[in-house]
Order: sequence, then structure tokens, then C-alpha cells
Amino acid sequence: MNRSEMLNRIAERTTPWDMVIIGGGATGVGIAVDAASRGFDVVLLEREDFGSATSSRSTKLVHGGVRYLEQGNISLVMEALKERGILRQNAPHLVHDLAFVVPNYSWWEAPFYGIGMKVYDLLAGKYGFGKSRLLSKEETLERLPTIETEGLRGGVVYYDGQFDDTRLLVDLAATAADHGALLLNYAPALELVKDSEGFISGVIARDSESGKSFTLPAQVVINAAGIFADEIRRMDEPAAPTMIAPSQGIHLVFDRSFLHGETAIMVPHTSDGRVMFAIPWHEHTVVGTTDTPIDGPSYNPPPLEEEIQFILDTASQYLSRKPTRKDVLSVYVGIRPLVKADSTAGKTSALSRDHTIHIDNSGLLTIVGGKWTTYRHMAEDCVDHAITLGKLRDEPCRTRNLPIHGYREEVESLGSLWVYGSEAEKIRELAATDPALAKQLHPALPYIGAEVIWGVRHEMARTLDDMLSRRTRALFLNAQAAIDMAPATARLMARELGESEEWITQQVAAFTKLAGGYRIA
Repeated sequence: MNRSEMLNRIAERTTPWDMVIIGGGATGVGIAVDAASRGFDVVLLEREDFGSATSSRSTKLVHGGVRYLEQGNISLVMEALKERGILRQNAPHLVHDLAFVVPNYSWWEAPFYGIGMKVYDLLAGKYGFGKSRLLSKEETLERLPTIETEGLRGGVVYYDGQFDDTRLLVDLAATAADHGALLLNYAPALELVKDSEGFISGVIARDSESGKSFTLPAQVVINAAGIFADEIRRMDEPAAPTMIAPSQGIHLVFDRSFLHGETAIMVPHTSDGRVMFAIPWHEHTVVGTTDTPIDGPSYNPPPLEEEIQFILDTASQYLSRKPTRKDVLSVYVGIRPLVKADSTAGKTSALSRDHTIHIDNSGLLTIVGGKWTTYRHMAEDCVDHAITLGKLRDEPCRTRNLPIHGYREEVESLGSLWVYGSEAEKIRELAATDPALAKQLHPALPYIGAEVIWGVRHEMARTLDDMLSRRTRALFLNAQAAIDMAPATARLMARELGESEEWITQQVAAFTKLAGGYRIA
């Protein structure tokens, strides 16, 4: 993907697009993949960088949702389990199985959760990742050597999926581009264009880098802006009622010593009503999440002190080594775009994770809600609606068996470059051209200079935040290490982008300020 080429192709366009998509998170990019693979002419606009809000801040799980099973939302669980299997099939380089253990400290927990996980297995059907079973105390300790032993009776093991969210998002964007879609980051939608009858007929957008505005006429405009979807709807109708009930969740990241091995912990009940996970991810331990209703969305919401303490306290009940504030390497915060329901009285953990499609009188199609795991099904549903709304030719969905860019079944031989799948060899070749590009940018993290060059050349990285938060996951894994490697990373980016020393100084300063919000000690 090359941003300049994308802009040039947009400028050369003389006929309306079939679809213009606003929003470059999992939902929007998934729609672009679906629509482009059906043969439609598609352009996607993202105000900041791809996945810069919710889609980069997940729990890193591709899962059916054990909690939704307990709530009785069987249809959502079955849909998510099916999509989990499809995603592993289509992106095996980024989605893999992960064993979870529910530790048991009371006599009733083993039969209770054991039965629940058997139902989970049953609902997965042919898309199952492995069979659940009861574990003895000894087997539980073998899988979780750092679990709290006092009162431990045993456990229940079950299987779900894990992934790297923004690495998948980048590969989805590349998949859409492979099928002819045009995608632009740093290109906010400024205005919705209407025809003489008041129906939306396009979008006016701006290239944030050049400051130039351009008009994109379209048969259908799709609002997939996630937590900012209400802002787009109010471009159409200032008095449009609120659809989103935002909820904030935080995750704390620790070093790997807190959770040895390749098994995660799942705590089915916490004091705030959510499930808590402790999972191995990129040689670190991620623990979360919380559920706190908030007033409105933002790109970098701060963690609340009570949320931090809640996770530390809850984790301390299950880990033999009690985590403290000084052990936290990074804290990241995400906002869920939950669909508003007045009857929940502010308890966002009770809101449905099902997606909703809404069509305004002007013809603006909005899709909100859902979850990462079901992005493909959401996209299929949305494009089906867009075809009808825009009177487009009826083309069937092709994404159920569509390999995602980077597809590769075996990744163990790729070492730290495994997230690139089939592209890893090209990065190795790039690293071989210059010893400086093969060198780690920081001893605490595996990232090398060649990944920076690759991210700029082929993945549309424009800022230090893009590179250290989403093309690599440095900021999410170790905030101080990310700050330390910022100057060297900025110099490599500047060389590729043709930027000045002033740009380097500005980028390092901006990133250092941003990264300060990921540190708590």
C-alpha cells in the first residue's frame, strides 16, 4: 500500500464510487475487503491512522465470548465461534489456538464451569479449537506454575483463539487494496454531500498532510466510524439521537514472568461483573479488562485510578507473584462502541455486543456495535444492505474462504517476524541490505530497523505513533522502551519520508508525550 498512489488514483477518478466508507477500524476495513472482493469500487477514509482507536486496544482474543453464554445470548456465541474458525482458516499467520484455564477454589466450580465449557464446545461444532476438560490440582499447576496455590482444587481447561489486532487490521487493509480498494489514513470526512432531493450522494474529505480537500461522489456512504459514529450521523442531522453508549476498558501489561508457559487464565466473575483474563502475548503478560461507562469517546482516554487498582487487586487473587504498580510496563485503554439501550441503567457490561445497522432518511448507512471476532460477518451484512440501498448489482459475498494478505500456515521458522506471515522473508531480505536494519531498536523488544522501513514503504505508516503503536506493538508492550527507541525510529522514518530534523524533533516530542499516558509508575 502506498499513500501517494492512493491519492493519485482518487484524483484521477471521474465517475462516482460504488461505496465510500468512513472509518478505518476493524468494521470499516472489513467492509472494504468484502465490497472490493465482490468487485465494487470502494474508497475508505480514516481521520487518523488505521485502528488508532478501539481496534488496536482489544484483549487480543478471537473468541466466542464465555460471558455471553452465561447471559443466554446463544446466537451471538454461535456466530462468534463460527467466525473464530473462519478467521483462523483465513489468517493462520495471525490467529492461533490458546488454552485457557478457569482455576477452581470452591467445590462447586469444577462441575459448574465444566458443564458450561462443554456447552461452549458443543456450540462451536466443526469450528471447535479443542475439547474442554477438568484438571486436577497437579495438572492445573503444571499449566499455570504461577497460579495462587492456597485453596486451589483444580481447574477447567478450554480453548479459544488469540491474535494481534492491528497487525490483522493492516493485513486486512492490504487485502482490500489487493482487490482494488483505495484506503486513506489521515483523511477526515468533512461534510456529507446531498442531492436536490436531500439524499446523500457523496463525501467531502481532506488530506490532512497537504491540506487539500476533495469530493468523493458515491452510490452509498457507509458510516463505520465506531465510537465516533454519532459524530458522522450529526453531519447529516445535527439532532440525530445518540446510538453509542461508550464503555472504557483497560489492560495492564507485565513481563512474561507473571505467567509462564502458553496457557491463559480466565476468571469468570469479578466484582465489576466482567470476565478477567491474564494471557501470554508477544512474550509479555496482558491482564484485563474493566468496564466503566464514560461520557464520550476519545482516541487516547486515560486509565482511571480505580480501574488500575481493580486489575491489580483481582490479579493478586490468582497470581502467586502479586503484581504492583512498578511492575506495569504499559497500560492501554480502549472504548467499546456499545449500542445504547435505555433499560440497562448505565451498566454497560449488560449491553449487547450484537451489531446494529441503521439507515437514516437521507440514506446514510451506519453500522455500530459488534466485536473484533465477528468483523467479517458484520461486513457481509453491511455490504448486503449497501447493495440494496445503492441499487448496485447483486454480487455474493466471497470472504468466507478468502485468504487474508500475508497468509502462511507455518510461522514458527519466522521468529519475531511471524506476524508478517508470507511477507517476513521480504523484511529479512531488506534487513540483509544494511547491518543497521537488522539491529534491534531496543534490547527489551524484538523490533528491528527493517520493520520501520517496511512499515513506511508498504503499510502507510506516517508518524512515530503509527510505527510504535500499530505497525509494531512497542508502546503497548513497554512504554519506556518505546520512548527510548523513538529517536532512532524517527530517523529511519524521516529518511524514507524525506522529512527534516525538525520533523524528527517534533515527532519524538509528540510521541514521548503520548507514551507518558501509557505509564503509571
